[in-house]
Amino acid sequence: MSEPPTSEETAPEEALKEQAREAAPIGASTTAKLLPDTRFGGPIPWVIAILIALVVIASAGGLALRNLADNARADLSDAVTVQIIEADAEVRNAQAGAAADAMAAHPLVTSVRIVPEVELNALLEPWLGSAAGTQDVPIPALIDVELSRRANSEEVAQLQTALDGALAEFEGASATGARVDAQSEWLRPVYDALSAMQYLALALIGLVAFATSAAVWLAARSAFSNHEDTVQIIHLLGGTDAQVTRIFQRSVLRDAIFGAGLGLVLGLGAVWLLGRQFAALDSGMIGGGGLGWSDWLVIALIPVGGVLLALITGRITIGFALRSML
Repeated sequence: MSEPPTSEETAPEEALKEQAREAAPIGASTTAKLLPDTRFGGPIPWVIAILIALVVIASAGGLALRNLADNARADLSDAVTVQIIEADAEVRNAQAGAAADAMAAHPLVTSVRIVPEVELNALLEPWLGSAAGTQDVPIPALIDVELSRRANSEEVAQLQTALDGALAEFEGASATGARVDAQSEWLRPVYDALSAMQYLALALIGLVAFATSAAVWLAARSAFSNHEDTVQIIHLLGGTDAQVTRIFQRSVLRDAIFGAGLGLVLGLGAVWLLGRQFAALDSGMIGGGGLGWSDWLVIALIPVGGVLLALITGRITIGFALRSML
C-alpha cells in the first residue's frame, strides 16, 4: 500500500495552486498580458527592421536588374550592327553607302542608319581623347540595322553574305574588314552578369528570411522560458494551449509590425538615394532599370510577408515549447 505524499512533496503544488487562486480569471486582460511591453525596449523589433530593410534593398536591386536586362533585350534583339574597317576615309564612306543599300534590300530589314562620324567621335572621346576626331586613329564605319524580328544564326549569315557581295566590287575589300554583329549576342556576357546578380539578390533574400525566422524563434523561446511558471498557472485556471499561444502571438505581432514598418521606411530611403546616384550617371542603359508600379507593389508586400513569417515562426515555436511541458 503506497504511502501518502509528505508535506515537502506537496508544498510546490500547493503553492502553485495558491498562485492560481489569487490570479485573475483566464479571460481577464490582466492575466492575458503575459509578456512585457517590449515594442521599443526589446531587440527583436530593431532586428526585424534591419532585416526587412535589407530585403527591400535587395528586392529593389533585383527587380531593377531584371527590368534593365528585359529592356536591353527588347531594344537589341531585333537589331544588328554592320562594322566596316577601312583606313582610307573616302573608301570607308563609299563602302558604308554600298553596305547600307545592300542591307536595306533584305526583306528582314525595316530601317538602316549610318552612324555619323561626329556621333562616333563623341562616343570614343572619353577613351581616346582629342585623337578621336583626327585621322591618326581610323574609326570604323558603323551602320545600325533594325529588323522586323529577331534574326537567327542563318539569317545573320544571309546578311553577312549580302554585305560581302556589296563590298566585292571594292578592290582589297574582304569579309574580315566588314562584318555583321548581332547586338544581342555581343551583349550576352552582360546579360549573364545581370542574371547572376539577380540570383545573388534572391539568395540574400532567402538568407535574410532565415535570419528573421531564427531571431523570432530565439525571442519567442526565451520569452516562453521566462514566463513558464505563469503558463502553468494559466493551465491550472483552465486555459488551453491555443489561448497561451495567442497571448505570445500578440507580442510577436506587435514587434513584427513595428519592425517591418520601420524597415520598409529605411529600405525605401536607401533605394531612393541609390536611385538618385544612378540617375546622375545619365546613361541610357541604366535608365532602363527603373521600377514600375508592379515592382513597387512587390516591395510594398515585403513587410506583410515579414510579419506573416514572424507570426508563423512564433506560433510554431510556442507550440513546440508547450508540447515539451507535457
